[in-house]
Order: sequence, then structure tokens, then C-alpha cells
Amino acid sequence: MPEPNVGTSGTPRGSVGMRRSFPVAGGYRLSSWSTGSTAVTPVVCVHGAGTSSRPLLPLVERLGRSVETWAVDLPGFGQSSRPAEPLGLTALGETLADWLEAVELPPACLLGSSFGCQVVTEVAVRHPDRVRSLVLVGPTTDPAARTWPRTVLRWLRDSVRESPRMLPLKLADYRDCGAGGVLFAFGESLRDRIEDRLPAVTVPTLVVRGERDTVVSHSWAEEVTRLVPGARLATVPNSPHMVPFREPEALAALVTEFVRQDADADG
Repeated sequence: MPEPNVGTSGTPRGSVGMRRSFPVAGGYRLSSWSTGSTAVTPVVCVHGAGTSSRPLLPLVERLGRSVETWAVDLPGFGQSSRPAEPLGLTALGETLADWLEAVELPPACLLGSSFGCQVVTEVAVRHPDRVRSLVLVGPTTDPAARTWPRTVLRWLRDSVRESPRMLPLKLADYRDCGAGGVLFAFGESLRDRIEDRLPAVTVPTLVVRGERDTVVSHSWAEEVTRLVPGARLATVPNSPHMVPFREPEALAALVTEFVRQDADADG
């Protein structure tokens, strides 16, 4: 499949119908993207540590063809407001919950990418009334790599497998976040014990892993799936860690099927 053609702003070239807004939530002005509108459960995409929605927009554009889809930059990331001090995981989750209320979404499917998985599970446990379902794409952090040396080694091994077109987007994201913000976000990812929270998730959950992901091992993806009651695991062939950027068509198909099956099951 051809790789997505994404401009330096993050917008997929040739995309239509993608809207940008800056709602205020939790006292922060949050850069948000949306596209599509259907009666099916809306999907909200949440980015990883140190990054923004830029690498997720190819997925937003494709998923938005069939499902109402959003992406939001949390405080301190992308073009959203920067707090005086970087926010911890709990504060990021509370801000995301406030954002869901601010944009007046019904209970949504929250799709987390990498560290975003840790944020959306926080919301699902603390604010279950705002969450219809979860999609955890490349969930961090694998307890077997919960040290800086092991984490950095896994990311370096994965980086050579990622699309070169993602590099300018990541550099722009790290510039916007700042070195301190990037390091703090990765530190939060390492400090958080997501495995203690996963059994408390009560909504339908789809776990997704790229077949060639060196950040999230297959055994850890299986463990995440086991820990969440009723969750199921899907593997995207030939993809490294950033499935939303590398294989947006395949991921969009998985997510669309998942939210529609959930809607059908509800009658």
C-alpha cells in the first residue's frame, strides 16, 4: 500500500472535509481535528508521548469516511495551550474527559496510540459514562522494558522500520513540546503501571499491534488483552509501532468493524 502523503502541518494532502477547531477544556485551548458524521459511535484518537495528532491524521481522514472521527492535542502538545508545568497522566486524563464534554460528544470510542493508550484507559476507569469502547494501538509500557535503557533501545530498533515521512512530523512535535515536555511525558509512561488499571476497564476493547513493532512485544499485547475483560487482539501485518501512520487503511477497517459490531450488539 502507498504510504500516506502528509504535509508538514500534519494534514494529509488531498484530504477533504477535515475540520479544525480549538475548544477550551480544563482551562486549556486544545487543538482538535474532526471529519465525518454518522449515527455510529464517534471515535476520538489520542496521541503518544511527546507527539501530537499529526501522525494520526492519515487515520482520522480514512476513518472519517465511514465514522465520525476526532483527534485532539492534549495540553503541552502540538498546537494546544502549554501549561506552566507538564501535566501528569491523571491530569491529562481529566482534561480529555473535560474535552469530551466541551465538544458535546456522546459516549465515544477512545482510540489511544502508544502513550495515548495509558491516557484513554485512565478516562475509561475514572469516567466510564463518557466512554463507549476502547481501541488500544501499541499500548505502552511493557513492564519488561520499564527502564530508560530498555525503552530507548526498543524505540531505536523500531525507528528504522517506521516511514521516513513521519520524521519531519515527529521533529515538529518535539519542537512544539520542548525537550523537557518530551522527557516528562516519556517518564510518565514509564512510571504508570497500566497493568494495574486494565482489569478495571468495563467497556468493549480492541487491542491492536503492528506485526513488526519492537516497542510493544507480542507477549505484552497478549497480556494486555488478557487483563481487560472481554478484550480481543488484532495484528496488522508488516507494520511497526506507528500503525495509524503506516497502515491507516488497515487500521480504519478494523476500527470501523469494531464500532459497528458494538453498535449492533447493543441493538
